[in-house]
Parts: sequence; C-alpha cells; structure tokens
Amino acid sequence: MTRRDDLLDAAVRVLGTRGLRQLTHRAVDAEAGLPAGSASNVFRTREALLDGVLDRLVEVETAGWQRLAGTARPLGVREFAALLGTMVEQLTRGEGRVLTLARFAVFGEAAHHPALQHKIVEARERLGAWGVPWLAALGSADPARDYRMVLDLLDGLLHNELAGPAADFRPAETIGTLLAGMLPRA
Repeated sequence: MTRRDDLLDAAVRVLGTRGLRQLTHRAVDAEAGLPAGSASNVFRTREALLDGVLDRLVEVETAGWQRLAGTARPLGVREFAALLGTMVEQLTRGEGRVLTLARFAVFGEAAHHPALQHKIVEARERLGAWGVPWLAALGSADPARDYRMVLDLLDGLLHNELAGPAADFRPAETIGTLLAGMLPRA
C-alpha cells in the first residue's frame, strides 16, 4: 500500500464517520497518523482530494463487486435477490457502513462537480459488465434498463437503512419483489 492509498483510506474514514464538512487535509493527516501537510502535498486542493477519494471508493467497491461476480451465477431470482440482499446488509454495517457513507457524501458533492459525475457514470457502466449479463441470464427483456433499476433500488435501500436503521431490515425481500416484477421467470 502506498502513502497515497493510506491518505485516501483515511479520507474515506473521515467522510464515513464525520461527514463531508469535516473532510480537511488536516483531518486526513491526523486520521492517517501522518505529519501535518502530508495530504496537501499529495492532493493540493479539496477538489483534488475528493477526486482521489472517489477513485479509491470506485477501486474498493469494484473489488467487492468483482468478488460477488466471481461467485457462481445465481440459478434463479431468489438466489440473486439473496446475494444482493447480503451485499446491501454488509454495506450498512461496520466498515461497509463507513465506505457507503463516504460514497454518498462524494455522490452528493458530485452534483456540483461535473468531473466527479463523469467518473461515477463510468464506474456504474463498468459494474454493468457483470450485472447486465446476470439479468439477461435470468430472462430480462431489457437487461441494461433493469440493471439500472436494480442499482437505483440498492442505492435507495442503502440510503434508507443508513439514515434510519430498521430492526426488520430485509433487503432481499424488497429486491426479490422488484426482480419478480421485471423478470418473466421469477
């Protein structure tokens, strides 16, 4: 791991535990346990830091999706819903929660930064390389459209659970309902 990675991981922790307003070069230095000025030497501006954080989040989340995609393809809708539901649960607890909160903070900031928007669109398209074929294999008539709907649902589930945790949070049920409505063999 490089110093840059250490700084970006620290920035993700700052975002995910303290929020966007607390993301400063000084806070990142302290979180990383590095001397003052370390973050600003690598990321000259706050925008450069946010850009780096988004790159790191995409890297970490892509690795997670690739692990998921590396599993055997779901044989049916219930299995696919269970797989995605487990992932959503993992992204709302522990380190996954911190990562997801950091991602949502950067996504909110992207509304004001076209360069961040562009990177988010590219990352979403790369994830489609596994999601679209899975939905096609499950019988989707329009797998690219259905993939976007599934991602939108997952983001909504994540937002709602992080903002107001529910004791009876069972995302697989909700995901299964959406899949059953879009897939003929459900």
